[in-house]
Amino acid sequence: MANAANIFDKTETEKIVTTIRVAESKTSGEIRVHVENNCKINPLDRAVSIFESLEMHKTEKRTGVLIYLAVKDHKFSIIGDKGINDVVAKDFWESIKDRMKDSFKDGRFVDGVCYAIAETGRKLQQHFPFEKGDINELPDDISYEVD
Repeated sequence: MANAANIFDKTETEKIVTTIRVAESKTSGEIRVHVENNCKINPLDRAVSIFESLEMHKTEKRTGVLIYLAVKDHKFSIIGDKGINDVVAKDFWESIKDRMKDSFKDGRFVDGVCYAIAETGRKLQQHFPFEKGDINELPDDISYEVD
């Protein structure tokens, strides 16, 4: 069974982090991936809690996006802060989740995560393009919470 601590090998981790860096190089937005084993509550509620604990709500333009994964419980969610939520279609996050779910069902876990990052980056770039002087406000690494 998958475990948050070893869900991604070194190459997969590098692919995800590189995808985050490429996406963020074109936007002032911030994207994080958080992985844990279990989610005992609604995954959207848990994602909100993680979002706050990672202080993602403190970005200058409120454009943080969190991709949350609970690997043992097979749950996941995506949430965006107010800045991005104000400009995307109401079904934007659900459409990304649907594509992720298809990838996950096919055993292409990393592809699903990278798709979500890249698609989120494209939308962030459209509404919040990179500007001279933009700084990387949040780490690009994957955060883990292991029981």
